Amino acid sequence: MSPTKKRFDIWTVISLAILGLYGLFLLYPLFRLLLESIFKNGAFTLEYFTKFFSNPYYGTTLVHSFALSISATIFALIIGVPLAYFYNMYEIKGRALLQIIIVLCCMSAPFIGAYAWVQLRGNNGVITRFIESLIGHKPPSIYGFRGIVTVLSLQLFPLVHMLVSGALKNVDNSLLEASENMGVSGVKRFFKVVIPLCMPTILAAALLVFMRAFADYGTPLLIGQGYQTFPVIIYNEYFGETGTDHNFAAAVAVIAIVITAIIFLIQKWASNRFEFHMNALHPIEMKKATGFKNVLIQLYTWGVVLLAFMPQVYVMYCSFRATSGKIFIKGFAMTSYQKIARDVPLAIRNTFVIGIIALALVVLLAVLIAYLVVRRRSKLNDTIDTASMIPYIIPGSVVGIALVIAFNRKPLVLTGTAFIMIVALCIRRIPYTIRSSVAILQQIPITVEEAAISLGCSKLEAFFKATLPMMANGVLSGAILSWVTIITELATGVILYNRNTITLTLSIYTMVSRGSDGPAAAYATILNVLTVVSMLIFMKFSKNKDISF
Repeated sequence: MSPTKKRFDIWTVISLAILGLYGLFLLYPLFRLLLESIFKNGAFTLEYFTKFFSNPYYGTTLVHSFALSISATIFALIIGVPLAYFYNMYEIKGRALLQIIIVLCCMSAPFIGAYAWVQLRGNNGVITRFIESLIGHKPPSIYGFRGIVTVLSLQLFPLVHMLVSGALKNVDNSLLEASENMGVSGVKRFFKVVIPLCMPTILAAALLVFMRAFADYGTPLLIGQGYQTFPVIIYNEYFGETGTDHNFAAAVAVIAIVITAIIFLIQKWASNRFEFHMNALHPIEMKKATGFKNVLIQLYTWGVVLLAFMPQVYVMYCSFRATSGKIFIKGFAMTSYQKIARDVPLAIRNTFVIGIIALALVVLLAVLIAYLVVRRRSKLNDTIDTASMIPYIIPGSVVGIALVIAFNRKPLVLTGTAFIMIVALCIRRIPYTIRSSVAILQQIPITVEEAAISLGCSKLEAFFKATLPMMANGVLSGAILSWVTIITELATGVILYNRNTITLTLSIYTMVSRGSDGPAAAYATILNVLTVVSMLIFMKFSKNKDISF
């Protein structure tokens, strides 16, 4: 019997099934998206790409998106890298609480932060009125480029913190001690030792922040005031109230894919130049800073985190303010919660049902793909690994539109169903869970499964009964992070949802777009409570109390 036939077992069937799923729900929609962009009435054309590149308005949106994404990435790194350094090198007061707040800052939907900053620093915001009363005139507006960069930076620096924290856990303390013995300490050590050691992770964090900022739809929509970006253009061209052009929207989506793919390849090239492996035999030991240095460290860590968290606190506060129509008035009441009492059960049910099903599929597929990539290396499984990373570089709005184009006609009509939202969430969130599952599986020796097989288990049973339990903690970490991002997803949901499939995040978006600030704040508060509960459950059952990537 040939070697090829010997390897055709249950895992080969699983490989083919997973590749088939990717083909149907990812590659086919992207192919249909491409066809939509280059065909008009059945004839090949580049008219829609010509329209984009010949009109200065659309070129300006491209410049806007790059300017916002690059600026937000720079500021997120400037804030997040020192925060991770202080958090992992020194004892921080209230460390567990700080960790939860950091996660809440980055896991809430970006547009909620934008909405909250409008309440705080908008033309009639609380902080705006307070500063105006002090100095006699209004401070610079939160709207436009500066406001979007501010909101995105404060929203995304926690991602940098968590990624770099994960890298610092792999730094051997002896390297830091050696540098100190050679006279390199303090700020000098941070730039000459810590930054180079963490450079591959910093580059990965920069890519992640750039992609999130480039794909963000809600923040520019709420506080851009005419500062148009790619995702807003795509949405308006496909679902706009003043006229739509589906073919042109598809062309813009294809351009977005090409741009993000190029950025991804540049990041991969840069990462390969800095690539090396670390194994911390002696992990970093946190020290207690003293004197003025300790004060500065505590002020920095808590200061930036509380500044980022302030909008969410204010949103929760607003949810209990009394309202008259759509306007807040003096006093406190449960008016906002009463207004959503009829609709909130459906939103909560959809959030949990759609989210839990999507999470179960993400975890199952991620674990299986991780096994195929690590234990069953082949061209087939390498293809699956490559396909699994495609959603990493595709904006959420593009995924949503591709699914609508692919599944809005026979033989498979899924548009308007909960199933298509589950598919979109799986596509969007599975890359991160796969990477975390691969990382943990690489640390587990294959002899565990070989021993189980020698005791009578099949290959599939050996994996699920012997290896999977050993992966549990890593899988749990990936699952909770996937869960929190699933329940706060907006970019794809806003394109795919209808009244029967609306979730908490989409309810917030709907209320904000209507100018109903009280109900929007109430929905946001409920979503934040669910996120906090999720984090507490994770910290209770996880061996690793610190959340990092």
